[in-house]
Amino acid sequence: MKILVTGGAGFIGSHVAEAAVEAGHEVLVVDDLSNGRTENLPPNADFHPIDIRNRDVFRELAIHFKPDAISHHAAQASVTLSVREPLLDADVNILGSLNVASVALECDSRLIFSSTGGALYGEVPEGQTAGEDWPALPLSPYACSKASFELYLRAFGQASGLRYTILRYANVYGPRQDPHGEAGVVAIFLQRLLRGEPIQVNARSQAGDDGCVRDYVYVGDSVRANLAAFEGALDGRTINIASGVATTTRMLAERLVGLVGNPAVVDDGPHRPGDLERSVLDPAVMVSILGEPTPLERGLTATTEWFRNQAQLP
Repeated sequence: MKILVTGGAGFIGSHVAEAAVEAGHEVLVVDDLSNGRTENLPPNADFHPIDIRNRDVFRELAIHFKPDAISHHAAQASVTLSVREPLLDADVNILGSLNVASVALECDSRLIFSSTGGALYGEVPEGQTAGEDWPALPLSPYACSKASFELYLRAFGQASGLRYTILRYANVYGPRQDPHGEAGVVAIFLQRLLRGEPIQVNARSQAGDDGCVRDYVYVGDSVRANLAAFEGALDGRTINIASGVATTTRMLAERLVGLVGNPAVVDDGPHRPGDLERSVLDPAVMVSILGEPTPLERGLTATTEWFRNQAQLP
C-alpha cells in the first residue's frame, strides 16, 4: 500500500511512518518541521517539508503519490497556544485538515484522523471512564478544532463516501516524545530525572495533593490502531486509544524515579489554570478490536531506556 503521513516527523507520526515502512508499505511523509525533527524520519520514507495549509503544493504532491491511506497527524497541538491564538489554531487544525480531507476524497484514500480524547471529553467524574458515546465537552480552542473536524469527517462520509477513522488518543507517551512540549509530562520528567534535576507535581485542586489524573497510553498502541485502519478494519469508527487506567501525576513521578534509579527531588507545584483535574477514557472498543493496551510499567520501562540512551549520546 501507499501511505501518506502528515506530521510524520513528529512524535506519534514518526512512529506510524516507521511501522508502515517496516510493514512493507511505500511511505510519503509531509511535515513543515515546526515541531517535527528530521532525525525522527525512517530512512526509507520519502519526505517533503510541506505545510498542509499550502493547498496547491500539498494537493499536487498527494495526487502524484496516489495514497491508499492518509494518516493525519499534522496539527497545532498546544492548548496554551490555542487559547492565545485561536485563529492560528483553527487555521491549522480546521482549514489545514480540510485540505487533507479534500485530497483524500480526490484520491479515494482512507483518512485516519489523530483526534484527542484527553481534551475532548472535559472533566471525567471520579470512578468513571469516558466512552466514545460521551458528549464532547471541549474546554479549549484546541479541543474545539479537533471536535469540529470530526464533524466534517462525518459529513464527508455521508455526503461523499469518504472512508475515515477517528482515533481519540489519551495521553500518549513513548520514545521521541518532546520534553519541551506542554503535554509531554513523561518526557519532561525523564529528561530532568536523568540530569539529576528536580521534578514538580502540579496540584490537582489543592497544594500538596497527588496531582491531576490521566490516562497514559503507549505510542505503540497508537501505531497498532493506525496499521489496522490502513487495512480498512476501522472504517467509519471513532475509537478511544487509551489504557483506561487512572494514574495521578505523583504516581507517575514515583514510577519514573524508580526506573531511573537516581536520587530525586519531587516538589509540589500549584494547580495550572486550564488543566483538567481528571481525564480517563474507556478502551473497551479498542480492546475488542486490537487487544489489550500496553501495560504502563512496560511502556515506561521502554521509554526510560530510550531517553537514557539519548542522554548518553555525544
